[in-house]
Amino acid sequence: MGRQTCWVVTDGKPGMENQCLGLAEAVGLAPQAKRVALRQPWRSLSPYLPTPLPLALAGNSDPLDPPWPDLLVTSGRQAVGPALAIRRKSRGRTFWVHIQDPGIPFAWVDLVALPRHDGKAGRNVLQTRGALHRVTAERLKREAEAFAPTLAHLPHPRIAVLVGGSNGVYRLTPTVMADVAEQLADIAKRHGAGLMVTPSRRTGEDNEAILRARLRDLPAVVWDGTGPNPYFGYLGLADAVVATCDSVSMISEAASTGKPVYVIELEGGSPKFRRFHEDLYADGVARPFKGELGHWTYAPLDDTPRIAEEVRRRMAARTGGHGKAP
Repeated sequence: MGRQTCWVVTDGKPGMENQCLGLAEAVGLAPQAKRVALRQPWRSLSPYLPTPLPLALAGNSDPLDPPWPDLLVTSGRQAVGPALAIRRKSRGRTFWVHIQDPGIPFAWVDLVALPRHDGKAGRNVLQTRGALHRVTAERLKREAEAFAPTLAHLPHPRIAVLVGGSNGVYRLTPTVMADVAEQLADIAKRHGAGLMVTPSRRTGEDNEAILRARLRDLPAVVWDGTGPNPYFGYLGLADAVVATCDSVSMISEAASTGKPVYVIELEGGSPKFRRFHEDLYADGVARPFKGELGHWTYAPLDDTPRIAEEVRRRMAARTGGHGKAP
């Protein structure tokens, strides 16, 4: 029996694609990432208008052609219509996992992975505490070793600072950025800490400039966006993590390390985001960032390997356990 195949199908947004890749890798497969874009009217009406393949795919979409995969992992509304089409064309042989709410009856999907702060449940729904991701102990060790030489000058404790930015729910304003930068600078001075800072595309030039100006001449490295991405290396080398609250994925990745996690609260918010953060605070996983450093232990978030094990179990059960599961 040949090795099983796996497709990850999303619209290409990193937050969606990385969750799918992380799950597929945890299952033990080498996923093939496919980024899809739909033509009208399917783009507006998917997934309730049947999605004919390849007719519904726009010219900038990756092709979705047979042979169909054994495992299909999707996230995002644009991927749902194509996934339904693949299920029909494969005559149900393809096992389909959707991450987050698919916007269709859950029974149409083999398995749905939903964060528990969404407040939804079902027979084929598995709740997660946070977002699925690609963080593993092996990846952190490998990336830490790769970046250690260039960061050897930074003192301990080393703090990984993950800076997101404004989105549809939160706002990272220059005023907030200035306050956070001042708190980080104070930690570097009072605790002799080394800062490993990675902004995102959403941080914005003005906010990034504020951050760089305040941390200049301190034991701090602010990634400039060139060369290999140090994100996993910073997490691996950190003694603690400080992260803005705007990304469930970013907080989930930090909380999977078992290291103290501080959350920078931004302006705005939503009930779902607040439930996520409050759950982590109540469970002793994270604390609001108030410019102080401490140490505590907790059971790291292990959603990705847990969901992967359930995917393997259900795939094996479908095939009768005759060697088809990865």
